[in-house]
Amino acid sequence: MTSRVCVVAAGGTGGHMFPAEALARELARRGWRIVLATDHRGEAYAQAFPAEERIALDAATGRGPVGMARAGVAIARGVVKARKALKRLDAAVVVGFGGYPSAPALLAALSQGRPTLLHEQNSVLGRTNRWLSPYVGAVAASFPNLRLVPPGVEARVSLIGNPVRPDIRALFDRPYAAPTARGPIHVLVTGGSQGARILSEAVPRAFAALPAPLRKRLRVQQQSRPEMLETARAIYAGAEIEAEVAPFFGDMARRLATTHLVIGRAGASTCSELAVAALPSLLIPLKIAMDDHQRFNAASLAEAGGAEVVLEDEATVERLTAALLTLLSDPARLSAMSAGARSAALPDATAELADMVEAAVV
Repeated sequence: MTSRVCVVAAGGTGGHMFPAEALARELARRGWRIVLATDHRGEAYAQAFPAEERIALDAATGRGPVGMARAGVAIARGVVKARKALKRLDAAVVVGFGGYPSAPALLAALSQGRPTLLHEQNSVLGRTNRWLSPYVGAVAASFPNLRLVPPGVEARVSLIGNPVRPDIRALFDRPYAAPTARGPIHVLVTGGSQGARILSEAVPRAFAALPAPLRKRLRVQQQSRPEMLETARAIYAGAEIEAEVAPFFGDMARRLATTHLVIGRAGASTCSELAVAALPSLLIPLKIAMDDHQRFNAASLAEAGGAEVVLEDEATVERLTAALLTLLSDPARLSAMSAGARSAALPDATAELADMVEAAVV
């Protein structure tokens, strides 16, 4: 039992790799051997991945007849390579987390009759997962009412949530403390390092437009695009707002623990972490996200009362200022939003996904 091998297959983005790593750590704790199948991009997120072996499965994508032909050849080569690896490892199960590089490992497993399952991080089934979902044994969903599920697959979808890091999971057990009437208000702005100008420039300008008494209470921590760091800092300084602006924060759990309001995009990990941490948020979904999945991710928090959503095309300085004034002036509203976010949380997703893996091979 302790020598069973789980192959974790994930595309080369953090959104795919981080939940995959959380599962891998939980299965390793239970005595499983872990093998990671990903592409060269995924390796950038896998420095600490607990895998005894890694299978490089690049699966090119493309558009038009030539691009599609190249993608088909790349996937076919990946399937041949994966079949050999799965046979050599005697893999007990293959778990896919989406992204094109996960396809060869899953196709190889299906061709050999090995147990398979998928985890979908977003509220909309991604293209690779959508394509493979009719053939795998089970689908684990992070959000209720998963969209674009092929006919006949709904019965095999289980809502378990999105695995979060242990330090974020620990925040679920702490009470939310709204700002006092005259005390400091801690706001965390995320997503700016890879986000749009709207987060790096419009959000600071919205803060700067707030009334002076409110500005003096603000303690802002903001991730910003590198080329916009000095602009954001200058806006905050000119408005006499205490702010820390940096391209990246590595101690996110510590910062979330003392935050009253989060402003950011609506990626799957962001929304899941906000729910588990029971934090009120103002979300601006990325409008070019595939199948508009960020808007649906945000909607799950908004419907629970945990978030205010401003669509990107509507996120003017004036609109953001009005939203911030309403939220930051009402501690009771923030407390209610915290309770709403907590109600949407699925904090034990990692353990439940590991349970699904073990059930697949019984």
